[in-house]
Amino acid sequence: MKVAVLTMFSGLSTTYSLVNVAADQIKMLLDNGVEVKVLVSEACPDSERFGVYADRRIEWVKITNTCNGQPIKWYDYSQPTALHESFYDEVDIIAQDFAANLADVDVCIMHDILYQGWHLVHNLAIRKAQLELPKLRFIAMTHSLPQNRPQKLEYPFSARFCDMPNTKFVYPTHSGIPALAKQYDVPEGRCAVIYNTLPLIDSMSEPTRTAVEKIHASDADILAIYPARMTPAKKFEKVASLAGAIASVSEKTVKVIFCDFPSADIKSGLYKSLIRAEGRKAGLSDDDMLFTTDIGYAGGFPREGVFELFTLSNLFICPSYSESFGLCVLEAGSRGNLLVLNEAVPALRELGGRLNAYFMRWDARNFGYDTQEKYQPSERAYYEEHGRAIVNLMREDRALNAKTLIRTNYSHEWIARNQLMPLVRGE
Repeated sequence: MKVAVLTMFSGLSTTYSLVNVAADQIKMLLDNGVEVKVLVSEACPDSERFGVYADRRIEWVKITNTCNGQPIKWYDYSQPTALHESFYDEVDIIAQDFAANLADVDVCIMHDILYQGWHLVHNLAIRKAQLELPKLRFIAMTHSLPQNRPQKLEYPFSARFCDMPNTKFVYPTHSGIPALAKQYDVPEGRCAVIYNTLPLIDSMSEPTRTAVEKIHASDADILAIYPARMTPAKKFEKVASLAGAIASVSEKTVKVIFCDFPSADIKSGLYKSLIRAEGRKAGLSDDDMLFTTDIGYAGGFPREGVFELFTLSNLFICPSYSESFGLCVLEAGSRGNLLVLNEAVPALRELGGRLNAYFMRWDARNFGYDTQEKYQPSERAYYEEHGRAIVNLMREDRALNAKTLIRTNYSHEWIARNQLMPLVRGE
């Protein structure tokens, strides 16, 4: 499948929000194996191409912006007024270029081409080109508040308020669909929603992107990060067990990233096998657990990356046997994670008490003595009971819920899977 993204950009300044919105959609298309052709104005400088716009997989096409040897000047025809003298000549020339460059694509996504007054010449040109492209499907995106439909429509200004055959009209929120349908005088069933994305992960460091993509963390309802030295004293297996119990009792997608680093206390491979086994026993799959030492960070995950992962995560579980302070608690809490701490460890109890943490009990070292927990009727039942409570707390925390929804429902992956790609496929 091949998709054209019709923007008619004359520049790629990121201060123009539409540049960023189109870039996100281009990335989603490429990530889904779609061939992409981007149509911009002849005046758009190649030197301004950046990020995904500079991706070699993109076919970069410049649509003519010259008529009779002179640059075409775009006039804002938001209100009916006298057309400039060369208007229809420009429509014909641009339409020919559109038809030639869209002949090999299946879908054309237009950004504000039918909406903006200064794109009226392109509006008429694409409608004229469509006459030569009867099989081409169009997705017409509107990025501003839909306009009230005038009582009296005059051609060619009426093109900003008229249906276009074989076209789906799209807005970034559901609340705008009724107004969008009225603007173009189409049924609401001809309209759809594609959210704007917040590309949190794309702005982060390479180690973070690698970890997130490897475990598909963007989709996780609950994402836990546990940075620690690979020693049994840090109780990695208890993190896996509790995470698995939460998945079992809630039917939520739970993933854990262990930002581990080597220890002489135990062979890492052996301990990892035990941790994975405990996670599987509790309800996780192997794909739900990731050790950063397994993806190229054998000496430890960068501290910057740990902070970035805490920005994405929503749950921090610390069943550690012993802590003198527990700096990771502050790091996780500062990024808005629900804190689940070992109440039997004095330092964690002190920190957690001030930070309104949720407490559970695991074996611990205290000042001058150790404690050993006994669970009734079983450790698994204990985890499941607390797992339900943790899920309820996360659900009721408005800020935490918002943080989670932003990562999951406004990510490239979610929007591509649920909104963009179904439209592109014509579903």
